Amino acid sequence: MAYRNQPCDTYFVETQDSYSQRPQDYIKMMGRRKEEAMVNELSRQASETYMDDIVDHMRQMEDDTLPDVASIDIQQEIQWFMRPYLIDFLIEAHAAFQLLPETLFLAVNLLDRYCSRRVVYKRHYQLVGCAALLIAAKYGDKKERVPMIRELKSMCCSLYDEEMFTQMEWHVLNTLDWVIGHSTVDTWLQLALKDEPEFENVEVEHMALYLAEIALYHKDFVSKKPSVMARASLALARGILGRPDDIMDSHDHEVSRVLLDLSQKLDRPSQVLFRKHATPHTSHVSKIVDHFLRQQEAINRRNNPPTPPCEPAVQKPTINANMFPGTPQKPYGASNVVNGYMTPPITPEGEYFMSGNGNEIKGYHQAPRCPVTPTPQVNHYPQQHYQPYQHDMNMH
Repeated sequence: MAYRNQPCDTYFVETQDSYSQRPQDYIKMMGRRKEEAMVNELSRQASETYMDDIVDHMRQMEDDTLPDVASIDIQQEIQWFMRPYLIDFLIEAHAAFQLLPETLFLAVNLLDRYCSRRVVYKRHYQLVGCAALLIAAKYGDKKERVPMIRELKSMCCSLYDEEMFTQMEWHVLNTLDWVIGHSTVDTWLQLALKDEPEFENVEVEHMALYLAEIALYHKDFVSKKPSVMARASLALARGILGRPDDIMDSHDHEVSRVLLDLSQKLDRPSQVLFRKHATPHTSHVSKIVDHFLRQQEAINRRNNPPTPPCEPAVQKPTINANMFPGTPQKPYGASNVVNGYMTPPITPEGEYFMSGNGNEIKGYHQAPRCPVTPTPQVNHYPQQHYQPYQHDMNMH
């Protein structure tokens, strides 16, 4: 992804005439190029030597950092229907700051891991997402690309104070035991495409990234391994683009299942995500997928003409509903034990962390050394300043 304030294409282009006037500068530039070529070659040789160890480490990382969907299911306030609104917000923020692709996948992983360990209030959901994006950007992006807290505050319509972002960032890190490293889908894609010609795989890479980002919106893929998601996205991308997939026969059952599930999520993508990948910079992959789906629909209509109407069926006698007992319904409401799982520790509030002053609440264990999760004062801000994202998140 291009960075902000990127100069024009001719900014770094220097002609031979300019060097003819500065021969010393030309010699220095050629020396730097040779050094860079040597460094790249040494890096490639080291990568080949330790590749097996690198892959083993990446697999261990993804096993240790998978979110637990069962724990997220028992959240009391946040629900799965809220997830697309927050992912839309994170994608727009990620694009606005022009962060690296892996930063988005890492931010969503941090968000899901936190939500699987702490009960998150609905009013804190967007704040946790911002903290996850901030941590992910600091972990992998250049320093000048890391969002400023005041910028995140503005994107949240000043719903949270700047101190709240800092406190939530600290609390997320403490909850996750400062384990941030995660082998993202983008990392596995780069590994799979490293030995293939770049000019032939740019469109395939863009398509696979688009499909992997579609998966971020759906619960079905939250606990899937990034390596599996990368292989499924890559195989599906090649299938849509009509490119041969030499490793298709080597796909295991899990990859094939994820590929099938992902192929059924392409018909109604988020408009925010669709616009992001409809640009020339991303090879118009969202438009290509839309065109592909229309072609498949037309083919299905030709191969499966509508069935002619049949004879009207004989009306069956009506069965009195009182003859059989009704199906028992799941009671609505929250309890401490849901589906056999104890609810995770709640996101701390109030004076729970105020320990050491002699006024501790009896019966409470000693609190971990982390700050209070901030509570935004909603009434402090005018209602007309709220934007659709926050409204949609809290409408239910």
